[in-house]
Amino acid sequence: MVVLGDIMTDVVVRLAEPLNPASDTTSAISIHGGGSGANLATWLAYAGGLEVHLIGRVGQDAFGAFQIAELKRAGVIPHIGQGVNLATGSLVVLVDPDQSHERHMLTDRGANRSLQIGDLPQDLFQPGNRFHLSGYSLLEPGLTRDTALAALKLAHERRMFTSVDPSSAAMLTRLGPARFLEWTQGMTLCFPNLDEGRVLTGETEPSAIVEKLAHFYDEVVLKLGAAGAIWRRGVRPFETLSRPAAVVKVVDTTGAGDAFCAGFLASRIQNATPEAALQMALHFGTLATTRPGGRPA
Repeated sequence: MVVLGDIMTDVVVRLAEPLNPASDTTSAISIHGGGSGANLATWLAYAGGLEVHLIGRVGQDAFGAFQIAELKRAGVIPHIGQGVNLATGSLVVLVDPDQSHERHMLTDRGANRSLQIGDLPQDLFQPGNRFHLSGYSLLEPGLTRDTALAALKLAHERRMFTSVDPSSAAMLTRLGPARFLEWTQGMTLCFPNLDEGRVLTGETEPSAIVEKLAHFYDEVVLKLGAAGAIWRRGVRPFETLSRPAAVVKVVDTTGAGDAFCAGFLASRIQNATPEAALQMALHFGTLATTRPGGRPA
């Protein structure tokens, strides 16, 4: 399994009270490895049964060395370049103190913006291997977008299983959904959440969203958070499944979507039924919400 995506350092701030503007707010602060691509890769390795490779970039700083070591410890094989005079990407996550645990993310992608076509290990793009693209790599103009498009072209030419997570409703809106759909059309799997699905299709209801996206991808899995998920394959005829999520005490939802995707992919590409893959995805996504940070314990 070959993953291309961001590697970040997450600073998770769990507010103990409502934010006090221009003053102090009591909080619990923790630092974790993060980044959508890196999170998904570590959950794939955690699932077992797959050789997992991650393509990305970090800075020439202490956080970069920390990230590479963390990935290796998780069982991921890193193909990580180091951006000159660029810091490792970082993300500050503010988690609301109420029961919603809503997140507000402040992002600096740092060295992730410097990923180059020369960073792509050509020998990994082979028939029989699988390729997953974190949508962040497509959503911002520059070197990384060019590299992501080149990787997609390679994966299609080599007839690889391909999957994509759109990643950010706000960035999709700025890019324009038509461009994202044009670039990713024909991929095996797409994993939008509800907000991203609404941006991509203009529809509001989950059933209408997956119906429209089924024209672009072989399979669509719509992530609905606490409400579970919907899987769909085909247009006419079509197959569909929906399953609820388990009720747990939520600590932090950071990375839950990445864990969900990993659970589904790890099952699906090892020939599990869609129903079994959806159950594993929901299990991983729920598990990720029960601890701080976006990676397995």
